[in-house]
Amino acid sequence: MSVFSIIDFLAVCAGALGGAAEAARDERDAYDIVGVVGLGLVAALGGGVTRDLLIGRGTPLALQDYRYLCFAFAGTFLGVLLYKQLNRIAAALLVIDAAALGLYAVAGTTRAVDYGLTLVPALLLGAITAAGGGAWRDVISGRAPRVFLPGRPYVLVALCASSAYLVTRLNHVTAPWATVAGCATGFVLRMVVVKFGWYTLAIGPGRKDREKTAGVRT
Repeated sequence: MSVFSIIDFLAVCAGALGGAAEAARDERDAYDIVGVVGLGLVAALGGGVTRDLLIGRGTPLALQDYRYLCFAFAGTFLGVLLYKQLNRIAAALLVIDAAALGLYAVAGTTRAVDYGLTLVPALLLGAITAAGGGAWRDVISGRAPRVFLPGRPYVLVALCASSAYLVTRLNHVTAPWATVAGCATGFVLRMVVVKFGWYTLAIGPGRKDREKTAGVRT
């Protein structure tokens, strides 16, 4: 398998595990097996499918290569089996999430570079690949995509991972080492964000703030 395939498969499996486990323990809605598996698959494959559709070079990889679905289903069912133990394995899930972020970002950027896209589109496609699955999962669940809301930086970390990959490639570093640099950047930055509790700030009042203000005025 190529380096791209390896990182793409690993990202899909990690994304499916996290997506399914999160759906299974959702406190607002109770999903059955179809809902949990479906949301896990969307979280795993949504970003890559969106990336491939934007590139516009034929059928998305996830629908061409059966291994994507195999890895997605494996991660999804693993998430279903482990969701009750999430409190015990919370630290492991943080590591999986951080690894998936770096893997997705580098996979998306690699795909864009391989198709001859320039730096800015390649950078954006890396972020879309990393955040797209989670955004689609939230939309299907009837929520605002969390990557657009104040919280731990996700898209910004993905952009840093993609940038690290592109910078190393521009400096004539071989693809495997550039991949390591990009994935490591995403992983380390995500872990630092979690460790120090960094959060993005809201710009302007949200709906809840407006409702509170309106209540005070009346």
